[in-house]
Amino acid sequence: MIRLTLLSSLVLMTLFACCSVPEGPASRLPKANVLPLAIDEDYQFRKILVSSIDPDYIEPEAKNDMILFERARRTFGAVDSTEMDQRHGNYYTIFWRNSTRSDVTLRLEYRHAGLGNHVMAIERSYPDTVGSHRSTFEVTGDDFLENGRVSAWRAILIVEGRIVALSQSYMWR
Repeated sequence: MIRLTLLSSLVLMTLFACCSVPEGPASRLPKANVLPLAIDEDYQFRKILVSSIDPDYIEPEAKNDMILFERARRTFGAVDSTEMDQRHGNYYTIFWRNSTRSDVTLRLEYRHAGLGNHVMAIERSYPDTVGSHRSTFEVTGDDFLENGRVSAWRAILIVEGRIVALSQSYMWR
């Protein structure tokens, strides 16, 4: 009985370990091309969490424990001020799902405060995927330090060259 329970728990742990594949780096696009809009109910955004580490806009001694923890988590391992500066920026955690097996591309388009209306984009591809997903994007380092904070953003799911789901900040136009 104990061996059966141990064996079944090992099988379950192996299955869960295979399902949790770490994401590779996101690819930065030189130009965000315009795509046709064809919203599909099979693809949807569930939740988008936005956080930032910006010493110009965040008080140094926040009273909220969640803000302190998020800041400590994002800056963990930074040894000197140069490494700390490279961690300053905007962080996006996007929860989304699709109910139809397909090749999906998730793109984050954003505008920097210092660049005006110029749109920049980062994307990740998910070949032959179905189910719920969690994706993360970072706008940090030299990109953030030179161009300023992100003033507006939108997340889009792309299938076969069409936008099938869309979520955006209220500042996006």
